[in-house]
Amino acid sequence: MDVLVQKFGGTSLQTLDLVRNAALRIAEARRRGSAVAVVVSARGSRTDDLLRLAADVGASSPSRELDQLLAVGESESAALMALTLNGLGVPAISLTGPQAGIQTTDRHGDALISRIGAVRVRAALEAGEVAVVTGFQGVDRAGDIATLGRGGSDTSAVALAARLHASACEIYTDVDGVYSADPRILPAARCLPWVEPGVMAEMAFAGARVLHTRCIELAAMEGVEVRVRNAASQEPGTTIVDRGDVGPLETRRAVVAVTHDTDVARVLVHCRNSHRDLAPEVFAVLAAGGTVVDLVARSGPYENEFRMGFTIRRSQADAVRAALHEVTASFGGGVHFDENVGKVSVVGMGLLSRPEYTARLMAALAAAGIPTSWISTSQMRLSVIVPRERTVDAVETLHREFHLDRPDPADLTAAPSGRPATV
Repeated sequence: MDVLVQKFGGTSLQTLDLVRNAALRIAEARRRGSAVAVVVSARGSRTDDLLRLAADVGASSPSRELDQLLAVGESESAALMALTLNGLGVPAISLTGPQAGIQTTDRHGDALISRIGAVRVRAALEAGEVAVVTGFQGVDRAGDIATLGRGGSDTSAVALAARLHASACEIYTDVDGVYSADPRILPAARCLPWVEPGVMAEMAFAGARVLHTRCIELAAMEGVEVRVRNAASQEPGTTIVDRGDVGPLETRRAVVAVTHDTDVARVLVHCRNSHRDLAPEVFAVLAAGGTVVDLVARSGPYENEFRMGFTIRRSQADAVRAALHEVTASFGGGVHFDENVGKVSVVGMGLLSRPEYTARLMAALAAAGIPTSWISTSQMRLSVIVPRERTVDAVETLHREFHLDRPDPADLTAAPSGRPATV
């Protein structure tokens, strides 16, 4: 079988008309000869509504019962999509994560997929049915529903595509694809016809909202071709694929996109007159809270004062604030949180090998009068911290500096398997 996995996000299913439009797209893919498995998210704001409902009865922390409640949103979407497809004359069956054989780790609210059996999914496809599977959920070792956390539905779709050896995983959303910058703040941003998986993972981590990092990391590990498309149009969208056929690195555009993130807090840890290395204790606190850390710098082993700086998500600051103060206070130190910052990143390939790109980044921001503080460099990402109120200005400045409104010559070459690059 030629298997195609299609995933529809909540905004693509918000109304019954949108559900029907998605069903028509699924039916068309099936008419073209593919066996189709579909992964769905909860419709519209359904997950947020359920979270508010739980909060109204005093439940906000991840738990077995909260996962039981949140799973309702995706189950509703799957059943509604299967009913719609059957009404169109397309045989379909809805399957929850557990029914589809999606097994997870035991961490409620943020579980990881450990295995997919997919026995019932395969049986449905072989019987000529569309298998509509709930995203964002699976079953843990105790037999309870566990939700997957941020990016869970996209990750479900990629994992299912890998298990079924699908030709591609199409992610349908409310934008035309992956852009060179956020088109909501920068109209000159260009929809990219293709992006390498490693670059896409860096873009997602650095603030691009279209796909979550864990979804792209899984796609890269499993060799799944991901296509991001608009559910409301026929635009070709963006293909996430390794295009080693377009020539050596030196002939490609080094900078692909500019991303930004305002969910950032800059944290400074200090302890004067102490030779003790507090880094292990600090990282233990962050790890216990599942806190993502970036732009880390620290003092050396022979300095009299311990100093350490890093960035975390501003939305996670309250979860670790007290614990960090407790750790440092016990050694006569302290912690300072600066939440009035943003992170702007230039993402591409071979950036560390080209020091002129870091120089251009800093010079462009300085010429625009945008103050900068910390900077981090790697082969795929140059990130800099700026005042939060100047974040959009920094995105516009760097997008213009690196000419990202112009097509990359590599965009015009053929993609793998002879397809046009925009397919």
